[in-house]
Amino acid sequence: MVDVIAAVGGSTAAIGYGLAAIGPGIGVGLVFSAYIQSTARQPESSRLTLPYVWIGFAVIEALALLGIAFGFIWAGEF
Repeated sequence: MVDVIAAVGGSTAAIGYGLAAIGPGIGVGLVFSAYIQSTARQPESSRLTLPYVWIGFAVIEALALLGIAFGFIWAGEF
């Protein structure tokens, strides 16, 4: 009975890691789509807004990596 619970817990963690990747994927898409729209509306501001795009991208990816790392850490506790 204990083996069955461990197998279910492992597959649940894998599903959680997969679902955790959806949020940053959507966030990165929103950041770059907003940059493309702003550049299309006002092309001369592209150089001004580009650093903010990379900062937003870096923050989103850092949070995604932290989420996955904490998932591995907490998976070891149970």
